[in-house]
Amino acid sequence: MDRVKGGMECLNSMQLTADMEGLDAQSKTVLQSKEVLAVILQETVEEYSAYSRKEIIGFIEADSITDEKEISAGRTNTQLGGDSPEFVQLNEKTSNFDLMFQARNPILSDENVCVNLHIDLESQKTYRPGYPVEKRGMYYLARSLSSQLSVITGQTDYRQLEKCYSIWICREDIPQREHYSVSFYEMANVRNIGENHVPRENFDLMKLVVIKLGKTVYNGGREDEGYELFRFLNAIMYPHQDDFMEIISEYIDFSANEELWKEEEQVNGLGLSIFKEGFEQGIIQGTIETCQGFGKSKEDAVSWVQEKFSISRENAITYVNQYWM
Repeated sequence: MDRVKGGMECLNSMQLTADMEGLDAQSKTVLQSKEVLAVILQETVEEYSAYSRKEIIGFIEADSITDEKEISAGRTNTQLGGDSPEFVQLNEKTSNFDLMFQARNPILSDENVCVNLHIDLESQKTYRPGYPVEKRGMYYLARSLSSQLSVITGQTDYRQLEKCYSIWICREDIPQREHYSVSFYEMANVRNIGENHVPRENFDLMKLVVIKLGKTVYNGGREDEGYELFRFLNAIMYPHQDDFMEIISEYIDFSANEELWKEEEQVNGLGLSIFKEGFEQGIIQGTIETCQGFGKSKEDAVSWVQEKFSISRENAITYVNQYWM
């Protein structure tokens, strides 16, 4: 099985996700883990279909993963690695990207030249928010593509443009017949008059992927197309299942971290809650920072730390005051 080694940051986000709703801030946080991204990219990005998840993790530029940078459209992008997660112009409605990052395109790159893919990953609670998700996805792709160039001048080099992906994961309000399906939309040369020999990479610059889940339980079989992707996403987006960590462990191997934690009482079927004393303080810090990232209050963080690490309320308050940013 193509499993990747899971790090402590990923394990910590999984532990928190298991006890929460799996939507909004929770799902967006867990989706930032490279181990999670590798599973999704392997199943949705054609450039990665022949590569292992471990290799895909190596393609991802970790420093480019962002959900909060603000760079105005029409202004030179001087930051290395990342894309513009938010495009803002005077009198223009703000468009926010959930998660954007760059990853190496192994098809077009070589030892001397690195060509990237620009990937936008969107976690969407409903497939029918009052407008076509597909149109919004195409708009995001257009802005992602245009943001790669500085202000257009006579010297603009359009050869610099790199392919963009917008991947949408929709959880609810899916038409019955479309439950657990994936749709791909791309630029294509659909008609020619006379001879045409334009390389595909010259126009293959935008690809939209819409993943539709639907039911709380996924009943697909291993022989079904898309099984690996649907089973994994079902666990993440509907995390209140007794077999949550069992399913996740089919994709991400946390066995190397077993010495860092031990099972305690089951919480919605998930153990892995008490970490060994030598590592406890660092894990508590990560837990507090993750709670804060979820938008939880300090009081929520105190209760969480007190319960998960079986410490007194006084000690939990001390830790939260120490690590709350």
